[in-house]
Amino acid sequence: MLKEIYIIDDDETSLVVFKSLFKNDEDYKFISVKSEQIDVALNNIPSLIIINEDAIKRDIVELCKQIRRNEDNNITPVIVVSSNLEKSHRLQILQESIEYYIKKPVDEEYLYHTIKNLERLLSINRTISPLTGLPGNVQIHAELKKRLTKKEEFAVLYIDLDNFKAYNDAYGFLKGDQIIQFTADTILSSIHNFYTEGTFIGHIGGDDFIAITPYKSIDSLCQTIIATFDVGVKKFFTKEDQEKGYIEVANRKGVIEQFHLTSVSIAVVVADKDRFNNILEIGEVSTQVKHLAKSISGSSYAIDRRREYE
Repeated sequence: MLKEIYIIDDDETSLVVFKSLFKNDEDYKFISVKSEQIDVALNNIPSLIIINEDAIKRDIVELCKQIRRNEDNNITPVIVVSSNLEKSHRLQILQESIEYYIKKPVDEEYLYHTIKNLERLLSINRTISPLTGLPGNVQIHAELKKRLTKKEEFAVLYIDLDNFKAYNDAYGFLKGDQIIQFTADTILSSIHNFYTEGTFIGHIGGDDFIAITPYKSIDSLCQTIIATFDVGVKKFFTKEDQEKGYIEVANRKGVIEQFHLTSVSIAVVVADKDRFNNILEIGEVSTQVKHLAKSISGSSYAIDRRREYE
């Protein structure tokens, strides 16, 4: 993936330095813009912004504030390179949520590895859900593989919402995101109340979540998640819809259909020692259990296991 890095300086002298530093890194592209053209960089949502303070005519603090106020770039990492050695100045810059302040004269090797390591961290963070902050599919697969390799016994909870598309159609995606966040918070708090260790919670995407936990007390855990969800989700509906118990949404043909209020379904697969050889086998069983959980009206859970656990 090409990494576009914008260098903010008014004399464009920095571009040559960075191109030379990264001459063997074909996936890095450096672009120089003047400080008065900062909007050019912000509109393109760069991977990283580097500001050469000595080579700009604008106030550095105001420039940093402008970057952080930009909705599309409020998390874009920024490095400021400067010959100003005053501690108060450095702190003022860092207080604007700027990641690095590198003092001149710059050690080129230090600068090179700082940029490379920052990009590595960004790549890792891209696998985390920006909405819930939970690990995504890369970490989920790694966690399952690790537990299978160690021949651990654990339970896998596949959690998703019922009639969520209808909710989005009726209330809009912003309200839908709020329910997703609420669901994540419900899963986290419920699981942490039951177990102090041995847990993993991930966000597969959309309204799909996964949790890996010890298998003991799994029934009570599912019941707690459902009870907490059913009480809390009501606040996302109007009083009128709450009283009716359903929402009305037009389908593609313009016909009004009724959908029950959003509920949660939990499909649980208990992985006994040596029961599964790989992740695909767990997924195959989970598909069957999901179908069973979904067949029950309202919030529900279903468990597939070899033996009964207390």
